[in-house]
Order: sequence, then C-alpha cells, then structure tokens
Amino acid sequence: MQEINEAIRDREVRLIDSNGDQLGIVSSRKALELATERKLDLVKIAPKAKPPVCKIMDYGKYKYEQAKREKEAKKKQKVINVKEVRLSLNIEEHDLNTKANRAIKFLGNGDKVKVSLRFKGRELGHTHLGVDVLNRFFSVVSEVSVMERKPKMEGRSMIMILNPKST
Repeated sequence: MQEINEAIRDREVRLIDSNGDQLGIVSSRKALELATERKLDLVKIAPKAKPPVCKIMDYGKYKYEQAKREKEAKKKQKVINVKEVRLSLNIEEHDLNTKANRAIKFLGNGDKVKVSLRFKGRELGHTHLGVDVLNRFFSVVSEVSVMERKPKMEGRSMIMILNPKST
C-alpha cells in the first residue's frame, strides 16, 4: 500500500514534479504544500530509498490507469484447461480411436489432456498392460501432442498428461 499526503511521516523526501522533473530534497511538509497548491496528491513511490522518493500526481487517475493496465494484461492471458479422457484396461481399438479423436479435439483447442486408466480388482496385478494401452493411445495422438508426463501409477489409476504441440 502506498503512502499518500499526510500518511507520509518522513522528515525529508526527494521530490519529483508531476511532469517528471526533479525538485530535489525538500521537507515533507513543503512537498505536501506544493502538492496542495497544484490540487494534486503527494505519493511515496520509492519508500526504501534514502531519502524516500515522492511524486506529485493525481492519485485517483493513477489508480484508475493502473487498474486498466492490469485488466488489459488479464485479457491477453491464456488460460490452460486440463481435460480428462478415461480409458479402461480392455478397451477395443474402435473405442480407443473414438477417445483419441476426443483428445485431439481438446488438444486442438489448446487444452492439456489427462489420460487416465482405472484398474479394477485383479487388473491391478497387470499394470504393464496399462502402459501398453496408454502407449497405443499416445501413438494415435502423437501427431498433435507431446507427452508432458509419462504413464505413472497414482493409487488405482495410471495417468499420462499430454500437451498440444506448439506450432
């Protein structure tokens, strides 16, 4: 939080004019008087400096422009979603291709894809077959994706994460 006007308790401050010109080191009382003369605010912009740096500016306008810049930066930000595709150990070729097409669509939209394979009952003893199924799945989607995380067991599930290929 920035200190403004009377909240500035320092004895001396380095003062910068609203135009950006340096006015030198002055007492904080004199700096505040200069700011009120011009109907502007005195804002401490560098509190760690010796002496602290204060600037004469319209604080309301400054806060508004800062909020506007942050909002603009948020607009340009790309949000990455993680979509999930679930497989089973004894999945048939056609079903695997259908799930792969779904994953290709997700990857085309720029989303990450989490491919999970759930083991039930005695299937847990054959995790090597799960690796084979996930590798078969990856061979279908390998043209549009990069494997971020290789198949790995997490509890009763084996999980692999795919990223879209950068173009």
